[in-house]
Amino acid sequence: MSSLVSWILVGVGQALVIIGIFCDLAASIMMLRLPNFFARLHALTVGSVGGAFIPLIGAALIAAGCDFLGPYRWFMAGGAVVTAIIEYVLAGAGTHAIARAVYRAKAAPLKPIVADKLAEDRGGEER
Repeated sequence: MSSLVSWILVGVGQALVIIGIFCDLAASIMMLRLPNFFARLHALTVGSVGGAFIPLIGAALIAAGCDFLGPYRWFMAGGAVVTAIIEYVLAGAGTHAIARAVYRAKAAPLKPIVADKLAEDRGGEER
């Protein structure tokens, strides 16, 4: 591979890893700041998808751009891509399973939030 393409792959891969760092940082702040379990579950999903999937794709690009690894770079890149795909598919399923189990067990209080914009536009009149 040419030197320019290798530099571009490594640069884009490093940018994706940095984006993943910011996703993990945002998820950790949201875990501390969000009010209830279901909102914090959203923060966990941001951390697992944005903080794991994106950096794994970045690591695959970095591995593909590193000429000094020789032919083994394709094994590393392929492993990172396969791991990223598996993580992307299973993160949503795992989050759904956790939310469903907590909801059915009534382990987290769920306060209904009702937003009736039509009633607000009409001046608060009820049906």
